[in-house]
Amino acid sequence: MQLALDATSGWDLDAQPKPGAQPDLAAARKVLKRVWGYPDFRPGQDEIVEAILAGRDALAIMPTGGGKSLCYQLPALIRPGLTVVVSPLIALMQDQVAALRAFGVEAGALTSANAPEENAEIRGKIWDGSLEILYVSPERLAVGDTVSMLERVGVSLLAVDEAHCVAQWGHDFRPDYLGIGAFRHALERNGQKIQVAAFTATADEATRAEIVEKLFPEDPIVFMRGFDRPNLRLAFEPKRSARKQILDFVTARKGQAGIVYAASRRGVERIAGYLCEAGIDALPYHAGLEPEVRQRNQERFVREDGVVMAATIAFGMGVDKPDVRFVIHADLPKTVESYYQEIGRAGRDGAPADTLTLYGFEDMKLRRRQIDESEGSEARKRGDRARLGALLALAEAPSCRRQTLLSYFGEAAEPCGNCDLCETPPERFDGTVAAQKALSAILRTGQRFGVEYLTAVLMGDATDQVMKFGHQTLPTFGCGAEHTKNEWRTIYRQLYALGLADVSVGDYGQWTATEEGWKVLRGERRVELRKDAMPKSGGRSSRGAPAPELADEADNELLRALKHKRMELAKENNVPAYVIFTDRTLTEIAVVRPRDEAALALVHGVGEAKLKRFGRMVLDVVSAAA
Repeated sequence: MQLALDATSGWDLDAQPKPGAQPDLAAARKVLKRVWGYPDFRPGQDEIVEAILAGRDALAIMPTGGGKSLCYQLPALIRPGLTVVVSPLIALMQDQVAALRAFGVEAGALTSANAPEENAEIRGKIWDGSLEILYVSPERLAVGDTVSMLERVGVSLLAVDEAHCVAQWGHDFRPDYLGIGAFRHALERNGQKIQVAAFTATADEATRAEIVEKLFPEDPIVFMRGFDRPNLRLAFEPKRSARKQILDFVTARKGQAGIVYAASRRGVERIAGYLCEAGIDALPYHAGLEPEVRQRNQERFVREDGVVMAATIAFGMGVDKPDVRFVIHADLPKTVESYYQEIGRAGRDGAPADTLTLYGFEDMKLRRRQIDESEGSEARKRGDRARLGALLALAEAPSCRRQTLLSYFGEAAEPCGNCDLCETPPERFDGTVAAQKALSAILRTGQRFGVEYLTAVLMGDATDQVMKFGHQTLPTFGCGAEHTKNEWRTIYRQLYALGLADVSVGDYGQWTATEEGWKVLRGERRVELRKDAMPKSGGRSSRGAPAPELADEADNELLRALKHKRMELAKENNVPAYVIFTDRTLTEIAVVRPRDEAALALVHGVGEAKLKRFGRMVLDVVSAAA
């Protein structure tokens, strides 16, 4: 089998089993080391690769950053025939093809973004059998000449990436994914059975059932990998001064790539603006920008080091950048699933990465309003409210945040030691009396007012509005002077998150007591609140722990020199920087300081093709720093 980095760099990879022989994991591990430079599989990859090598149809649900793509790329290199990969975004296909070619793999993508001569070259390699992995969009599968060509040359494996896009009620539904089954049938007209492997990071039980129904002729073997991403530090903070909280967090990580998600286009522009003013290389990304501006900003983020992208959730699905070191949510995400998928874009290389989610009561109101004003059925709205409740429970969790997150996905876990609540356990207290006072203020004022008005009543603040309605005469007027205004705001936020109070989605945001709230008032339920959720005047926001730097300054100097050389090579080869070497690989080189190619070959992520093409230049940088 021939793996070529370019037309003149062919080299043989003696890992192809003999005709009739069954490839096994031993052969797969040899390819893993020789091509990718990885000493072993990540957890869960080996059993999926083994099943695919054995010819079994497979559905794999793996966390973002868990190494899904390798599970179909590696079998393609040690089995005869063409592997066709269906992927939803051109940018994602282009990045994966560039990465594979850098590893010396014959891969290509038939897309509308290619020049006609490039597509012609790829078709030629399909016909002569030299292409091993072909990426196509689902729309391409409906093109007659593509189907005819692939039917004649033969396809050994059909891999479907982002398989949840086939689910009609999912947030990423792509109608063209429904044609994948018909495409498989067309390829099987000559009597050949096409093996199918489907991959996704997020799929509940209903979505899994729909994937199986739409993509597989028979029930596949299903792999459910754990949802834990232990390299991600999880943190939530109530909004105090969101601008300062974001600036503190990002400037502590200046020079690192990151994503800041905001709920609106206006928020994106504002965040990108003040980050740039602070000297951060930040760019905006949202649907209101011209397509060429979005494309240019995305390419800069993917190809360059240390760029921060301020974006709406429109950004991320097609970005395969392994060295994103942090993800911030400037506003509360929509659901736990959305939160999990979006933070999963950090630390895909397995190195430490940070996450921070800011949330406030206005975020909760916005998400509730979006649900209530949606066009879904009442049953769908009830489900969406339950999902919002689960997200609020995660935001207000009393102990290990990772335990709360994983329990939502049905997994048990020990305290992680890598979240804000494990590092600084919150002080909890019996908040029953405070809750009763807050709920009493809601009821005695007629369930007609917002939190600022209720806080004024509890604090005994005789404002013009309070005097107008005569509420200075209520028994609750001034009964809450033991707490500050900020503390009452956070108490109300926690009551909402606990389902003890509700708020209308109208302009005035009137508060009401729920049935569970009435139980508290009647003394039938105890309430526990968090003291740490009550910010003190002048208190600083916790910024979390930045991704660790190298302890030795000389190693840091070498790492900077290696990144500079990587950027030069990336520009020369017109590929993203991580395609040359990932941050993890460069960091290991800076620590190990290999003196020759034999030592460099032992570094994680240095396969034979990269060693041959870039090894001498890397060793020269190391030697110059000695």
